[in-house]
Amino acid sequence: MNSTYYETLDENFNKALELYENPLSHEELIKLLECGNIVQKQIAALQLDTIKSEQEAKILISNLVGQDGKVREAVSFRLQEFLQEQIFHKFFLQKSYADIFLEAIIDINGNICRNIISAISNLKAYPEFTAYFCSNLTKRTLDFIFKVEQFDFQEGKYKINKEVFKLYWCLETISLFSECINPDVLKEILLRTKNIGEYTIREKTAKILSKMVCDSEMEKIRAELRQDKNYYVRRF
Repeated sequence: MNSTYYETLDENFNKALELYENPLSHEELIKLLECGNIVQKQIAALQLDTIKSEQEAKILISNLVGQDGKVREAVSFRLQEFLQEQIFHKFFLQKSYADIFLEAIIDINGNICRNIISAISNLKAYPEFTAYFCSNLTKRTLDFIFKVEQFDFQEGKYKINKEVFKLYWCLETISLFSECINPDVLKEILLRTKNIGEYTIREKTAKILSKMVCDSEMEKIRAELRQDKNYYVRRF
């Protein structure tokens, strides 16, 4: 690596150190989130301790997609904390934000997926937001299922495809929203995912079923998965 690379690292480290040693005002943190570089946005997100307006919420959530992974993860961490408090819910109920959350739950970084799934689970009490979010969540899930169903799963002879990864996190989200999802659509999802060769998908299917009040058809699927060859599926 050339000297320029190390000079950039030193510069970024020094900027980060300066920000930590010289605490910024709330307004300065919001400005950095809006216009700063990667290091500045990351640190601003981590130092932000409140949201005061819809505009500030928009600036924060806009950094959840299309940014460097360090920024996305820092923002997801703060959103997970903010949305534990009901006082902040009103700032994040727009449908356009639901679309951003849907992108974030299938981020390439699993920590971001976990943080955002945890964050939005606090918004289930808002019917309009939840209906929109769940409708689009299930549409995406069915699309991923179709793609994954085309795979030839041979144990030890394939690499996990990005669609499997995305389907995994969609199902994890569904496990927290199952009571808010159209029962017929949920049933279709479970009937199809119970047969997918990748065990982590069947595991999520079993997890969803374990949280449901099952009719006779769903109880048969649950019993079937309790006999699965994989322990992590059977345990539910």
